[in-house]
Amino acid sequence: MTIAEVCVLVSCLLPFACAVLAKSKGFGRPRHDGGFDNDNPRQWLAGLSGWHARAHAAQQNSFEALPIFIAGVLIAERLGAAQVHVDGLALLFVAARIGFIGTYLANWATVRSLVWLVGLGAAVALYFA
Repeated sequence: MTIAEVCVLVSCLLPFACAVLAKSKGFGRPRHDGGFDNDNPRQWLAGLSGWHARAHAAQQNSFEALPIFIAGVLIAERLGAAQVHVDGLALLFVAARIGFIGTYLANWATVRSLVWLVGLGAAVALYFA
């Protein structure tokens, strides 16, 4: 397994880490006291505020970012791009996604957008590697 392929796996797991953070507000509390509602999870998540709501938004964005990245890694490797280059771009993408999640939670909107752009650039660059 290449480093880029490990990065694909890590990127696929990041949205679930965000989900845990978003839902952590409701852990250990009964549903009638505002605890997580597994019967209506989307409705419960829609009622979040603050950093928990931003964690949920980061989860959604993390899922949205996956297709372009996964396809980029697969195409670059299939076309025989230099593996060190593919690995470097994949690591940059993962670092940008982690930075994106951190800046989303911290509510640093401008920095978040810049970090998002770095991640998008890394994913697109894979198509031209």
